[in-house]
Parts: sequence; C-alpha cells; structure tokens
Amino acid sequence: MKIIKFITILSIVSLIYCQTQPINSAQAFEFEPNDIINDNELTDYNSMSLADIQEFLDNQPGVLKSLQTMDTLGNEKTAAEIIHIAALTYIINPKWIIATLQKEQSLITNPTPGQKDLDWAMGYAICDSCSKDDPALQKFKGFGMQIDRATARIRYYFDHPNDFGIKVGYMYNIDGRDVLPFNQATANLFIYTPHLHGNYNFWIIWNRWFSKIFPDGTLVRMSGDAGVWLIQNGKRRPFLTKTALMSRYDSTKIIEISRNDLLRYEIGYPLKYPNYSLLKSPAGIIYLLVNDEKKEIESADVFKTIGYNPEEVMEVTDEELSYYQDGRKITLDSIYPQGALVQDIKSGGVFYVEDGIKYPIIAKEILNNNFKNYKLTKLSSEELDKYVKAANGMKLIDGTLIQIKGDNKVYVISNGQKRWIANESTFNQLGYKWVNIITVSDKVAALHGEGEAIDSLTSNDTQIATIN
Repeated sequence: MKIIKFITILSIVSLIYCQTQPINSAQAFEFEPNDIINDNELTDYNSMSLADIQEFLDNQPGVLKSLQTMDTLGNEKTAAEIIHIAALTYIINPKWIIATLQKEQSLITNPTPGQKDLDWAMGYAICDSCSKDDPALQKFKGFGMQIDRATARIRYYFDHPNDFGIKVGYMYNIDGRDVLPFNQATANLFIYTPHLHGNYNFWIIWNRWFSKIFPDGTLVRMSGDAGVWLIQNGKRRPFLTKTALMSRYDSTKIIEISRNDLLRYEIGYPLKYPNYSLLKSPAGIIYLLVNDEKKEIESADVFKTIGYNPEEVMEVTDEELSYYQDGRKITLDSIYPQGALVQDIKSGGVFYVEDGIKYPIIAKEILNNNFKNYKLTKLSSEELDKYVKAANGMKLIDGTLIQIKGDNKVYVISNGQKRWIANESTFNQLGYKWVNIITVSDKVAALHGEGEAIDSLTSNDTQIATIN
C-alpha cells in the first residue's frame, strides 16, 4: 500500500461540504475526488436483494451470471450468492462489490476472463509491485475469498478510521492533485486504491450503473443540505424561496439524494417567485405568473377591475421573464385567470377553471391530491355553461405515486404519463415513500399515457464527463 503524504487539517471541511452556492452548469457532473460516494451509499447493504444481484448480472455479458465457485467455507455458491452474503455479513453495499469487480478485472462485462482474473477478482492484497505468485498471498486467492476479504476490509476501515493514512478532513496529494475526503466512504476508497485514476474508474462505473435518474416532477434535496430542487426537463431547478416551493408543491414529497446524484443534472433556471406573483417588465407590462407561464395583464383597467394589489407587483428583468412561457392574455373577459376550483350546485360535478376553460375532475383522488389548499366555489349550471369544457379531464400532478385498484404495480406520474417502477429495489433506491402511494381507478389511470418503465437493475449508459 502506498503511504500518502499528510499535508494539513482543514477544520472548515463541513462548511465546504454544505455550501449551497450554484454550480456552473459546465461543471455539473465532473469527477469530485473529495466526495466520490457518501457513507450511506457505501453501507446500504440492502440496496439489492439476492434476486436483484442475479438479475443485474443476467443483464450483463460477463461470466458471473452463470459462475459457480467456492465460498470461504468450501461450499459451492453462485457469484450472486457470494456477493449477497458478503454484503449482509459486513454491512457493505453489494453495488460496491459489483463496481469493484468491474474496476479491478472487468468481470461484470468480460464473458471469457482468465483464471487469474477470477482468482484476484477484487484486486485484494495485490499492490503495484506485488507478484500474484507470491506464496504469502495465496491465502487470499480465489473468487469467494477475494470478495469476502475485500468487503471485510472496507468494513474494517469504517470501524477503525484512525488506523490508516487517509482520514476525513485531511488534505493529501494523490497523483499530483490535492484530495480532501469529505466522508469516510471516500477515504475508504482511497485507502483501498491509493490512486486517482483507479477511483475515477470506480466513479465512472458506479455512476453508469447505479446513479439514480429521477423522473420529471421529482422534488429532491441533497443529504445534509437545506436547498430543494425540482427535476424538470433533465435539469435541476433550485427553489430560491420557501414560498416559491410551498405555493406549488407538497413538501412531504421531497426526496433526499446524494451529491453525485444531484450533480448529474445541469442547473436550470431557478424557481424564485411564488405562484401567482405579479411581475412587471422594464417596459411596464405586468404579468401574472401561473406555474411556468406568464400571463400578460392587458391594461391598467383590467388590473384594477380584477382587483390586484399594486403593492404586490415586483419589478423584474426581461431576462427573468424570458424563462417563462407566454400564457393567454388576461383581459376583462378572462374568467379565473389564476385558476379556481368550482362545483356545479345541481350535479355536484367539480371542475378546475382557468382562463374560461373548465377541466373536469373525475375522481376524488385527483381532487385530494392536486387541490389540497383550494377553496371550493359553488356555481350554478348556467354559470358553468359559460366555460368551454376541456376535451380531457384534469390529470394527476407530476411526482404523484399511484397504484391502480386491483393491481400491485406502482407508477409515478411524470410529464402527464404513468411510468411503471419496475421493482421494489428501484422504488427504494429512488427514495420514494410507500405512504405517499395513492390508489386510483382504471378511469383515472387511463387519463395518463404509458411512459417508459423505470428500472435501476438495467445498465445505465448515461454519458459521463472526463476527469480534470
């Protein structure tokens, strides 16, 4: 093992780690050696069941999908069983074992490895200048032994962090680059592989296979940070104020994610203003902000007639306004420009009305999910007849988790479509909560087209940036 020169202690590591300054979009997903993975990720031993591990291996071209070999007790096991047992025994994520098998010997993707590749599968006990034929190392030889000893060693690093030359909060020069491990997991990776390039390769593999890709409409927060982001159109949009968040979304649905998972996304335009804000352009035009649309208020007379308060108008730049789509202009004929929940007194039918269009709400689950804080206004049938009826009913908002009555499948609504979450492992890895699932009828489900299934057990071939 290389001894890496100690440089200094930085007492402000926690401040650096928790900083919330925006990250340049060009640097949105670059290798960060100070924080390769976090402690929760490395110790998430339940992230994959035995069946999940086998399914993952089955989806890869490597030999391990069908490998039968001896464990440390001399019992014949499958590769998946050996990985699973080591993960449970030492409370280490089986994904770390899988990624390390690939990093060291490419065993996940190589269908015809040599015997030495299998015998030294995890690169355990082999240093740069070591010979694999050294008699002193033969006790560590063998696929089962390699996985057991390597996983036990990673656990030992957690349990004895002061016994090794790389510690959290200390700066080291590794291959010419300053590295300051922010967490024990990252320190462990450098103790195990004291090279920058080796850990970069691990990061590449980990993020290709195990980084989480969240559906549009997901609310996320980085673990240990207060900031909340909206995943939308493949970007992460920060909420700059609490009112901007609370006026649009249910904060109980925020998911905590790792720094790596957050940084996969380029930063999008921030959500700065609360819903239904009044924004004034440099030219003096006043807009009503409704979700991602800006609705021009036609004149001062319209502004006054509708009853808006001049003191609530905020002056903004043309650039800020350019990020919002143009909605329908608000005129004296506009009816409920910012939307309203109304009910037919006679039939009891409920509609969402906006800009003179009424959208039927066909079920209570949509009403309760989408309009928790709305006041219901009762109108006569004659009054409702003045509005144009939309061709389709109101859909569930993005980010809603659903089950169809009589079906065990769980879906998430994203861009108006229902996307099947293919297995329990994927559901848990994405940070969803079972209590947030609502049961809907076939009729409600039919409002939402079928989107692409979400499955964390299939290979994720997302392009990844290069090392700096």
